[in-house]
Amino acid sequence: MTAFLIVLITLLAILLVGFITWFLAMKADGKCPLCMLKALGRKKLTIDIKKEPDYDNRVDGTPIMGWSSWNTLRNHISEEAILETAQAMVDTGLADAGYRYVNIDDCWQSSMRNADGMLQGDLESFPSGMEALCRKINALGLKMGLYSSNGTHTCEDLPASLGNEVLDAKTIASWGVEYWKYDFCHHQRLSGSTPIIEYLDLNQPGNHSQIKLTPRDAKFTGRAKIVKVKDLPSGKGIGFLNHAAGTATFTFDVAAGGTYILTIHNKKNLLNSRQYMQVLVNGKLHEAHFPAGRSFTPDARLQLTVTLKAGKNKITLCNPVVTPADSSYIQYKRMGQALKEASADWAAYTHREEKPITYSICEWGFAAPWNWGAKAGNMWRTTLDIFPNWRSITALYNRTIKLYRYASPGHVNDPDMLEVGNGKLTPEENKSHFTLWCMMAAPLVLGNDIRKLQDGSKKSAVILDIVTNKSLILIDQDPLVKPAKKIGKAGPIDIIARPLANGDTALCFFNKSGKTKPIDFDLNTLREDQYLQFERSATGYEIHDLWSDDRFTHDKIAVTIPKHGVKAYRISKG
Repeated sequence: MTAFLIVLITLLAILLVGFITWFLAMKADGKCPLCMLKALGRKKLTIDIKKEPDYDNRVDGTPIMGWSSWNTLRNHISEEAILETAQAMVDTGLADAGYRYVNIDDCWQSSMRNADGMLQGDLESFPSGMEALCRKINALGLKMGLYSSNGTHTCEDLPASLGNEVLDAKTIASWGVEYWKYDFCHHQRLSGSTPIIEYLDLNQPGNHSQIKLTPRDAKFTGRAKIVKVKDLPSGKGIGFLNHAAGTATFTFDVAAGGTYILTIHNKKNLLNSRQYMQVLVNGKLHEAHFPAGRSFTPDARLQLTVTLKAGKNKITLCNPVVTPADSSYIQYKRMGQALKEASADWAAYTHREEKPITYSICEWGFAAPWNWGAKAGNMWRTTLDIFPNWRSITALYNRTIKLYRYASPGHVNDPDMLEVGNGKLTPEENKSHFTLWCMMAAPLVLGNDIRKLQDGSKKSAVILDIVTNKSLILIDQDPLVKPAKKIGKAGPIDIIARPLANGDTALCFFNKSGKTKPIDFDLNTLREDQYLQFERSATGYEIHDLWSDDRFTHDKIAVTIPKHGVKAYRISKG
């Protein structure tokens, strides 16, 4: 036997011993090792959301239009600059064109929460406070949006909303905010691991040991079961709840309904890491976050406040987290639910008309939010951040154009804000960028310095003409909210089209190449794609060029497209 084989066999033996040791340790800690192994390498959502209703917070069904502070102001942000921009939106006619949201991105908040734990505006840059600023923006006929992150801090390391979702939602609702961008910086993934549960106590405040639920009172599904635990006082507990392995359900009676303290008695984790469990109380979700900690003692307890009803009640314990996507879905849905409830509760409390909060899931596309975004929010980022260059714009287009089937009224793909007017984009590239976003039913959120559009220059006039193109805005804002689909190619030219609510079809030819290219297209071929629901016309089609405003009747389009350019049309039956 060669030395190489000896070394190889030794290494394999070490790995096998290590695996067996780990496997037995996980079982001893009440974990399902096979369920943990199945999670390795998986990224997509495993939680079954088919029966979950779509997120409905009563916002307008079409994509938002507005402006974001980030590209222009970044961290040098102030109340004065925001109000100047809001006024410029009105003075330039952008507000009349539909741009109504003034979205204040990162760095609006102080590094300190107030004495009540609430977010507050930067005490130097926003001296009037965010509620007063919102009133001033509303007085201009506009809406104010704010920003936070699904993490411990924002991307600029300021206070974020993880763990404070309900409080922060109530805070911004009380200010009158109507848009909330929720980023992904400093994200903390929920664990698929769950500790052994020794038993549950349920007590009304001030009382003790009214109801005790032990493992033998539970009914199990999947791999969940009672396990022996020598370190716990009772010697047993509920295990194998990790990584969607199974559930434990208790059904019990209480004499009086009301608020109860649920105490979860559990075994500390051998690996000294955070663990997670969902507690469904009569269908209402509560989340239990078990901290990493020292194991000076083997057992611990965690408390939740729950509501029980007189008579029969049901509590189910589970942990559905298997993949990163599962974690993101749970956390983003948590924030969305808080926003929906906060705006409705504030309207009821103040006896005013509700101001629903458009919820923007900015998860960067890591966990394929298009698969679950409609269940959690109104819009979801499909990509990483956009940059003001042609390569970035085409990359975001290439990703998002494939996702047309996931959008619907009130739920849209978001390939990030518009860079029209930024960087060194040519006028033709700016037109293409705007056209593609309109074709994809994307939010139209300007990222340029709107204040500079009042300087009277030719460049500013061109930018304003592009972003206020009424015909294209009508395409973007079509109530059917069916984004364009790539239906074909002609060399470097993408042919994309989308159906419109009145039966028309929007058609765009996008020349990706650096050279001028011709195309000759027969409109009757649009009938071949069922998504478009295109009907043949015996007399030809009415064709509206959305940039030149020319109108003509024909059944073909023959046109030359400039480099990095587009030609866009609205097609009606003759």
